Amino acid sequence: MIDTTTPLKGRRRAALTLALVVPACAELSFGAIPLHMAWFVLPVLIPMYGAGVLLVRELVRRFKGGWPSLLLLGLAYELVEDGIGLQALSSPNLYRAAEWGPRVLGINTGYWEAQAGYHVVFSVLIPIMLVDLLFPAHRDRPYLRRGGLIGVAVLAVLGVGMVRVTVPPSQDPGYQAPLVVIAGILLAVAVLAVLALRVLPGRTPSLAPVREVPRPAVSGLFALLATLAFLGLLIPAGDPPAFGEGAWSLVPMILAAVIAVAAGRHFLRWTVTEGWSDQHRIWAAGGALMSHSVVAVYVFAQTTFDRVGQVVLAAITVLLLALLARSTAITARRDG
Repeated sequence: MIDTTTPLKGRRRAALTLALVVPACAELSFGAIPLHMAWFVLPVLIPMYGAGVLLVRELVRRFKGGWPSLLLLGLAYELVEDGIGLQALSSPNLYRAAEWGPRVLGINTGYWEAQAGYHVVFSVLIPIMLVDLLFPAHRDRPYLRRGGLIGVAVLAVLGVGMVRVTVPPSQDPGYQAPLVVIAGILLAVAVLAVLALRVLPGRTPSLAPVREVPRPAVSGLFALLATLAFLGLLIPAGDPPAFGEGAWSLVPMILAAVIAVAAGRHFLRWTVTEGWSDQHRIWAAGGALMSHSVVAVYVFAQTTFDRVGQVVLAAITVLLLALLARSTAITARRDG
């Protein structure tokens, strides 16, 4: 049942905000899209990114899932985006992804690990968390009615199709992902969806809470360092491979996986501990976002205009997060 006690206008505003925050967080502020090209590339990506992640959130909220469910559907989203939309998961040429790590069963595993970790955090978890903080009255509720949900699902599918017919033909002409790869991706998405929406909802993490959560600034520093280490190990700063060929390429992949699991475990234990607050969430999001701004400046920005633009975007992000922290602090004092 959709809660009808909260204004529909507010829920629609929250949905629209999420649809715009996702591509800004995942692509624009990461530098994957050069700023001088953003004005005509972002409109192509908004349906896939915005509608896709909004669909993820709506499904998880309707099935009473939590962050573990969002994580699994985030993995499913990444498989659809990179495997079917961009086809970069299997292409031997696009982004030179085949050189990021070993190819296993036709899949670029190094590229997949980097993109899976990145999109789960920066396309799904952080945007949803920030919009929940912006619209706290709707934090645990779906934003859309059934008709809106169906419309968003259709838009997300069309968005993936739009990316498929625009990006690969221009960036990777002639390549078509094998049908067996597409079938494998769809099967994996179906399994992840069942786990996220049918198995996990109602189950709480078994991890024991810590004795005391760190200060918000410490959680932010932890997020910054963990994210910087993960991205630095997997995303080549120059021509791939970043850390050698053959078996040597497994070293950064293993280290990055260990960092991701350890960091995720720490945050899960913190979030189930009394004292974890919205201030911690904002600082953690800020730390991660600053890390991906560093990558934007030193890896993706190719011109002075783009580098300066990314620094400006990072400064704007800090300002907006500071305003959000101030607003949530005032609300907490008022309600407390």
